[in-house]
Amino acid sequence: MKKLLNTLYITQPDVYLSLDGDNIVVLKDEEKLGRLPLHNLEAIISFGYTGASPALMGYCAERNISLTFFTMNGRFLARVIGESRGNVVLRKKQYAISENEHLSAKIARNFIVGKIYNHKWILERMTRDYPLRIDVAAFKAISQQLSVLLTEVRNCEDLPRLRGLEGQAAASYFRLFDSMILQQKKDFYFHSRSRRPPLDNVNAMLSFAYSLLANDVSAALEGVGLDAYVGFMHRDRPGRASLALDVMEELRGVYADRFVLSLINKQVVSGEDFLKKESGAIIMKDEARKKFLAAWQQKKQEKITHPYLGEKISWGLVPHAQALLLARYLRNDLDEYPPFLWK
Repeated sequence: MKKLLNTLYITQPDVYLSLDGDNIVVLKDEEKLGRLPLHNLEAIISFGYTGASPALMGYCAERNISLTFFTMNGRFLARVIGESRGNVVLRKKQYAISENEHLSAKIARNFIVGKIYNHKWILERMTRDYPLRIDVAAFKAISQQLSVLLTEVRNCEDLPRLRGLEGQAAASYFRLFDSMILQQKKDFYFHSRSRRPPLDNVNAMLSFAYSLLANDVSAALEGVGLDAYVGFMHRDRPGRASLALDVMEELRGVYADRFVLSLINKQVVSGEDFLKKESGAIIMKDEARKKFLAAWQQKKQEKITHPYLGEKISWGLVPHAQALLLARYLRNDLDEYPPFLWK
């Protein structure tokens, strides 16, 4: 059980949520695991629940406390709310900003600030941890380029220009991606990003990791009442979760890229885990996919200190924390959206 701002996260599996006076009580096999006053909560988010009492749901509905349920894997299931007093205002604000490119750019640039900052510190950490195995001068040069682009992004209020700067930064970062692969170089190499279809083992893993991250971010956005399909940098397109793609920009490198690199460098995966189709597309075998998913779930349990909130949380809660901060910014509770800045 973890409280962040005015949101309570229930991460223990197979628990039952009940009401006792003005308190939420978390039970497992009739044993009381926790108890917390409800009077200052805005939302309750539960992963892998066995049930919630009608009394608790009624209490939350009457007091405008949203109750959201996810699977243990982070898939959004349902959101129980009372009268639409808050969500309609939040979503109307989201839609209004999305229609205005200038206002969209002011939010989108913070997503890109987070992305470039995190890419820079991935490179800097490589120079610290593996100075004898990489070209430190090359890494430092690209890091400096990212610092220059970071300054330009912070002052950018034009959406097309912002996309151009993001593209430049991504190209610079990916020029060094192959150098961060330290093991199994025969089977794992990176020349350029290939998506549909992925043309090598590394791109197949990156695409899978990005898909998992996008699903986790989409679920987190739905959990706070935002529309995952209406973005600020990524514009509307049928079937595309544009806001999820926006928010996950700052998490791609530190969450997905580092995860893929760790699987390769720790030799959790091997070249035998992949198949090449006649079209040239590379796919992961079923067993490798299961191994990947198990490692992904394990990664989500690892603890970090959130750089803005200063709270110790699991990696799996990071998308939820960012979704919560974005919602608070759109409600004017924050002066600016704080990106996730890892170091």
